[in-house]
Parts: sequence; C-alpha cells; structure tokens
Amino acid sequence: MDHATGSFEVKLAPQKPDNPQAEAAGLGRMSIDKQFDGDLEATSQGEMLSVLDRSLGSGGYVALKRVTGRLQGREGSFVLQHDATMNRGVPQMSIIVVPDSGTG
Repeated sequence: MDHATGSFEVKLAPQKPDNPQAEAAGLGRMSIDKQFDGDLEATSQGEMLSVLDRSLGSGGYVALKRVTGRLQGREGSFVLQHDATMNRGVPQMSIIVVPDSGTG
C-alpha cells in the first residue's frame, strides 16, 4: 500500500518560547495533536515552528510528529517530517516518513 485514505482531526495549541534565543527568533511554536480515521487508525503528537506575513501571504513551517496506531493490520509508530512554504499565496508542501523511525 502506497496510499492511505481517511480523515483526521487536528488540535493546535500555541506554546511559549522555552528560552531567550527562541523568543528572540520571533517564530510561532505550536503543539500538534491529531486523530486519524480510515486506512490509518492512529494518533499523533508533535511540534511545529512557523513564521507568517499575512499581508504578503507568505510564510513557512516545519514540524515533526510521532504517529502511533494501526495500518493494514500492523501496529507501530513512525515519525512524519513536514516542510511547507507559502510564497505570496502559492503553497508548496513536503511530508515524509523519517527513515528508520518506524516501530512494530
């Protein structure tokens, strides 16, 4: 299976910078909780860093999250890495499974 279908619900929660350098960077930081339903029955927890210029419609984010659940009868976990940009309203996104991050 190279493609799974389903739906998900996501909850983002803003987080405060945890050190002076992070605060000085002026980046947004959020925790990510997701529930997947469909071919992938799973939950995930992770973290995202972002920056956005709403007036120009440009920004970007990076995120890592560990997904734990069941896919095609197999149980385990893996880590997803997100990389996305918006260039004056034009989106580009990449999501990959981090090599060797799988269990089960």
